[in-house]
Amino acid sequence: MRAGEYWNSGNITKSVAQPATIAALGFEEPEGTLPDDEARLFSRLGIGKPTLVAAFLKARRNGTTIERELIADGLLDPSIFYEALADWLGLPFFPSINPANVFLTDTMDSQLSKGPLLRLSRPSLPAQLVIAPEARHAIALRDQLEAAPHMREGLAVAAPQTIRDAIWQANRQLRVENVTDRLFGDAPAFSARVVLTGWQGYVLGVLSVSFPLAAVAWPEPVLFLIHIALSAIYLLAIGLRAAALKLGLREGAALPVVSTSNGDPLPVYTVLVAAYREEAMVPQMIAALDRLDWPKSLLDIKIVCEADDHQTIAVVRQHAREPHYEIVEVPAQGPRTKPKALDYALAGARGDYVVIFDAEDRPHPRQLREAHARFSTAPEALACLQAPLNISNARDSRIAAIFALEYAGLFRSLLPLLARLGLPMPLGGTSNHFRRAALEAAGAWDPFNVTEDADLGIRLHRMGYRCGVLQLPTLEDAPTDWLVWRAQRSRWFKGWLQTVLVHFRAPSHLYAQIGAAGLAALFLTTGGMLFSALAHPLLAIFILRSIWLFASGAWLAVGLAEQVLFAVDVANIVGSYCLFAILGRKPMSAEERAEVGSPWAGVPFYWMMLSLAAWQAVKELSANPFLWRKTPHAPSTEAVASKEAGDLRQKKDVQAEDNRGAYRAEHADRHTVHVIAHDRPL
Repeated sequence: MRAGEYWNSGNITKSVAQPATIAALGFEEPEGTLPDDEARLFSRLGIGKPTLVAAFLKARRNGTTIERELIADGLLDPSIFYEALADWLGLPFFPSINPANVFLTDTMDSQLSKGPLLRLSRPSLPAQLVIAPEARHAIALRDQLEAAPHMREGLAVAAPQTIRDAIWQANRQLRVENVTDRLFGDAPAFSARVVLTGWQGYVLGVLSVSFPLAAVAWPEPVLFLIHIALSAIYLLAIGLRAAALKLGLREGAALPVVSTSNGDPLPVYTVLVAAYREEAMVPQMIAALDRLDWPKSLLDIKIVCEADDHQTIAVVRQHAREPHYEIVEVPAQGPRTKPKALDYALAGARGDYVVIFDAEDRPHPRQLREAHARFSTAPEALACLQAPLNISNARDSRIAAIFALEYAGLFRSLLPLLARLGLPMPLGGTSNHFRRAALEAAGAWDPFNVTEDADLGIRLHRMGYRCGVLQLPTLEDAPTDWLVWRAQRSRWFKGWLQTVLVHFRAPSHLYAQIGAAGLAALFLTTGGMLFSALAHPLLAIFILRSIWLFASGAWLAVGLAEQVLFAVDVANIVGSYCLFAILGRKPMSAEERAEVGSPWAGVPFYWMMLSLAAWQAVKELSANPFLWRKTPHAPSTEAVASKEAGDLRQKKDVQAEDNRGAYRAEHADRHTVHVIAHDRPL
């Protein structure tokens, strides 16, 4: 059925059961009434009055338009609507646009984020402006067209997504080149594109030659100095984790109260999900995103895929059919990294806030609400909020169990401490909520850094921004296989090494920006985790050497300094292992602890695994610094899926407010709801 036929059939909306009267919807008369001209326009388009009033109230509450609410609710097909609107305006309608006809401009990408507008320049034909007019402006536009009919020759109408698709395709090569080179061109000191600067290469070269020579010439003094330095660094790292143990989040901490509205409309929230070779994860991914408690008309969800990943794109098209989903196809051009893909998609972000999720993530439904509530009451300097990542498959293997401990200690103890003290915070790779303006001001992600999250957290701090933490978590599954775990961890270590090299290019400048405390925090977190992993076998060798001296009877001949170092070594090893386990177990719930089981025997082996991955990262940095080792994922177990199904039912119950309640809440002085806890204890 064409648009003209829809005029007369009154059937432009999708087939739904319509209430007979406004009273049946439970509405009171709104204080601000729908303009008569707009009401008549939608009536002519076949929109029934009850449906129109409901959409009008939602549009006023959300700061959107009537058609946007109808489309978001699945009551209106955008293609049919804009075709009908074009027919009413007497303008041609384009169901598709050839990207080759798009007139390229420097400001073209702004139409991806600000508004649907496109200029076409076709051979032997006059230039044409393609628009997707809002219904509230269409009446004035029709009056203008009737007064000046010649204007119709240069105008056409298309659905907003049709225009956006044409822009993505027409400008993609220039865009991918721009995002790849932008940080390096604008702020080369922050880019990992150059692995080592001149002086760093010189120092590394000198050390690589002089250190082995010194170790051969004076083995005892050199080893002794190394021993002292290593022990001191371990003690400082233990001190930081002990502080996190005392001051981090407490077990059973109350979930926050999240304000749903302060009377102002909510902003558009952009969700970026990088999905590469994730066809098996797509159904679970879309189900998790569908659970987000945010008005659909204000959601801008972009599934970011490599253009040659045809299988993932095909499955996403099958499952992500609602209008707030958009597939962004990133041209297959190096470096093929997640940060480059996110930078590419950020050009089309429509939200004031941006959050990053991975394909395997199951974020708490109210996480966006908590982040928005925090941003709304915080100074503009708060640029990012990190949600905790909780491991949900700790029972699947010992690797996953100890991984769960590690994540709990990091996201629920260490990062909250750094945030509380206002120190540089290495972000996790997912569930980062940003003020978009601050993210763009900082240069977004470094396409050449394979742990772009940690690097961005440090860069934000250096630029005067701060990062905080949330309480509502994102559920993830940890690797259960040694080879998969090693590939993932070696990439992380390589990125941390890149981050350390980047930010220590000008130590005096770094010190001036973040101070002594910030410098120590940066070294003990990003650099310290890497150094501890690299040096762990050497520390174990020192301890074994001391044990051998003691067992052989040569202990009495060893000096006091050696004996003190031995005691420090034992304290370091035992302290590292114990704090690793305790720091992770403390913020866990009883159920999580039961899933992890007794971790003590596995922690020493895990540390040696960390060391192997760290040394592999060092080797790979010189051979292939920008290689992104993809971590394969599989859908969650049935047990986790059933828990999340319960969460979904609970969320729907909470959100099942009738239209009367929603309308009254709009005029309330203050309206708050308590967040929904996961069925899984936090």
